[in-house]
Amino acid sequence: MSRASVLIRTATESDVVVLRELWSDVLRSTTRDEQMADLRTVLGTAEEDEDSRVVVAEIDGQVVGAVHLRVTVVSTLNLDRMVLAFAPHVMPGHHRRGVGSALMEAAASFAEERGVGLVGSAALSASRDANRFFARLSMGPVATLRLATTNGLRQRLPAARQVRSTSASAVSSGRHIDRVLAARRGRRSARVSS
Repeated sequence: MSRASVLIRTATESDVVVLRELWSDVLRSTTRDEQMADLRTVLGTAEEDEDSRVVVAEIDGQVVGAVHLRVTVVSTLNLDRMVLAFAPHVMPGHHRRGVGSALMEAAASFAEERGVGLVGSAALSASRDANRFFARLSMGPVATLRLATTNGLRQRLPAARQVRSTSASAVSSGRHIDRVLAARRGRRSARVSS
């Protein structure tokens, strides 16, 4: 497959439909209309914020890729500035044609414009191709983001809290359990000896 000429430009509201298609796996799970409204909000915010930009890649006038670029910090504790190239996606059928590289080139250019020395990106953990692509660009893994529903997390916490808690109530609760177990052992030994 030959490499076509890839044009990079800032996304506009007319790109919302194709952006929804490209980013369907990273948008919130809701109705199509709400996803479109979300994307309009993202584009509006990027237009007003000099530290944010949404770019699309075109081949022969057709949008075939996109990425959301944003100046941020590495983490809440590491305040080094970085450009986060979020959700660089390429349309199926256009892989290995230079689209992904062009999107990451846009990220590097944006970082240089903003005076930022780091560029980061994220790929879905199950996306082997995306992770290999980033590795080829010398981007190494730094962290794993894990998500749970609040309810799911809450259901798992009581067991962990009982095991790991060292508060005064846990100590007194532990003493109570020790007394109950000692009483049970005493009753068992009384039954065995009778």
